[in-house]
Amino acid sequence: MVGIWNKEEADMKNEKFELKKQKYKGQQYSQLYFFRLTFTRQYLNPRIKERWPSYIVTNILGLDEGKVCVVIGTLYKQMKLKPNILDEYSKERSVGGLVVPSNFTDAEDYLILEDESGRVKLVGDCISPAVYVTGVVVAVCGQPGKDGEFLVEEILEPGLAPQPPLPTRKKSESEKYVAFVSGLRCGGPETNPLQVQLLVDHLTGHLGEEQEQSLSAQVVRTIIAGDSVQLQAQALHGQPLSSKDQHKLIEPIKELDLVLTQLASAMPVDIMPGSKDPANFSLPQQPLHKCLFPGATAYSTFVSATNPHQFELDGVGFLGTSGQNIEDLDKYSLADDPVDYMERTLSWRHIAPTAPDTLGQIFNALDKRITAQVKHHMVVSDTLVKKVPFSDGPKDVLLSLATKAFEH
Repeated sequence: MVGIWNKEEADMKNEKFELKKQKYKGQQYSQLYFFRLTFTRQYLNPRIKERWPSYIVTNILGLDEGKVCVVIGTLYKQMKLKPNILDEYSKERSVGGLVVPSNFTDAEDYLILEDESGRVKLVGDCISPAVYVTGVVVAVCGQPGKDGEFLVEEILEPGLAPQPPLPTRKKSESEKYVAFVSGLRCGGPETNPLQVQLLVDHLTGHLGEEQEQSLSAQVVRTIIAGDSVQLQAQALHGQPLSSKDQHKLIEPIKELDLVLTQLASAMPVDIMPGSKDPANFSLPQQPLHKCLFPGATAYSTFVSATNPHQFELDGVGFLGTSGQNIEDLDKYSLADDPVDYMERTLSWRHIAPTAPDTLGQIFNALDKRITAQVKHHMVVSDTLVKKVPFSDGPKDVLLSLATKAFEH
């Protein structure tokens, strides 16, 4: 009961990225890119027949100079400013700190197309290296030139996957909402506990008048999308911790557990790990261990989820990440808005195309879980709030981004 209002409920279907009994068996990342190319080719072939029915599809080794054809391959982006881990060992340590740019694109960047048979440099006015990143599978139409380059006349992406229809809501049914929260950063010096508590009171219906409580009662689930705690980095120095340092590490977790316990007592709550949370680094990040949250774990409404997190509520699909995939795209490509990056990932049919080149990935754990359908909502945290319909494709697809609501 929330005030005088009964809390709405929604049927949950969780499609986890959780890995069980994952073992290293000598896999190489070349196998991952081969799988990605083979998997995505099945979506490109029908589009090629529709777009270029009179052109033959060949591999790079079979290119004939001056003959227009179509080639399917994986893009590799040659970048002048791309960081190189070997630079740490080949260059002398400088006196001052190195300035790391936030974006590594350059006017001299160019694209290379690669398939099982070989690779070729792509040239032409219709292809923009600033838009693409390493790991994207595309089809290009054009002809090879004299210098061993491929002159691209048109480029074709896999495009949006089919989308199931939205379920129809009966007139007698009330509207339902899902709350997305990001950047709580419990324990951080800039976090105001009062703001966090006001959020909890609002969601649980203990804040506001009858109208606000009525709205709170319609929130059927809360998703906490990453960066929920801010651990004291100075305490993590690789040495045995003193009692004082242990206390510094534990306090933010205890504070977060208190928040989760209050929420879970009133509604279902999913918490996703983020880049700064105590979880594994590579995607998909596995659920935060429940031993961290003894209070919240006592409730069946509490779910420690993966990142990415894919689920359905009453037949409405959601796909969310804690933002690492979009942040990485922002480093190695250009766009006017973070929403553009999100739309590109769905058009490329891969939620994190830069993995494993510049973004950590557990072998093909993401590629094997590439969504075959477009979900009704896509959510990415740690960016600005914005929601827009797709410019092309299913019109009821909505891109929405959660915000760092508690960042000053």
